[in-house]
Amino acid sequence: MVIVVKVGGRALNKNLDGIVKDLAEVSKKEKVVFVHGGGDIVTEYSKRLGIEPKFVISPEGIRSRYTDEKELEVYVMVMAGKINKTIVSKLQALNVSAIGITGADGPTLIAERKKRIIIVDERGRKRVIDGGYTGRIIRAETKLLQTLLDSGFTVVVAPIAIDNEGTLLNVDGDQAAYAIATALKATDLIILSDVEGVIIDNNVVKEIKSSLVEKIIEKIGPGMNRKVMLAGKAVDEGVGRAIIASGVVENPIVNALNGGGTVIIKG
Repeated sequence: MVIVVKVGGRALNKNLDGIVKDLAEVSKKEKVVFVHGGGDIVTEYSKRLGIEPKFVISPEGIRSRYTDEKELEVYVMVMAGKINKTIVSKLQALNVSAIGITGADGPTLIAERKKRIIIVDERGRKRVIDGGYTGRIIRAETKLLQTLLDSGFTVVVAPIAIDNEGTLLNVDGDQAAYAIATALKATDLIILSDVEGVIIDNNVVKEIKSSLVEKIIEKIGPGMNRKVMLAGKAVDEGVGRAIIASGVVENPIVNALNGGGTVIIKG
């Protein structure tokens, strides 16, 4: 039995110590893979190094980081180094056997480089540009994760993948967590952000059946609809349940496991 927890960078910024403390408690009872984001911290360090971050808008309205070669260097340094090892060190301080890896280790996350991407420019026109060093995850391999989990480690994963040519790639943290959760057939996939869950008409939706995901995503924003789509796919592919909840409350992981946020179930 494995729980996969993904926490976005904004929630980490606001509640790092609270999240890690809760993760430590849960890790004493369950096998846990913890996937972290950290885009805002990558942006901060890019600017410190004189590299202006670039962002693009997809035709679906999703804003994402454009990763060129210089930005990839910063992304890898901050994600695999600064953020990942900070989380590991805090877990160690709480007597948790923790180990930090990236998806390139093992390898665990195999991706293909996006050769071209479609964006919407500032005039609202669609354009095709070079894909840079952003990857689309093809599959997750479980050998390294399972070995570490069976050895009693809590595994902290930075969302960096590798392609068949050995190129490191920036991959979406939610997609990384989905790929890992489905490959491990996790009992729970928990996605923590800085909002309470899936909100429609100013109310948190408590439960969504996977068969209704297509209808639901039309009513929510582009950032959340991707999380809901991945959550729906995860439960259809063998994950016990998926939970989208707040990472900025007290005991956020336990809160999610005990009914906080929005639960997505197969049906």
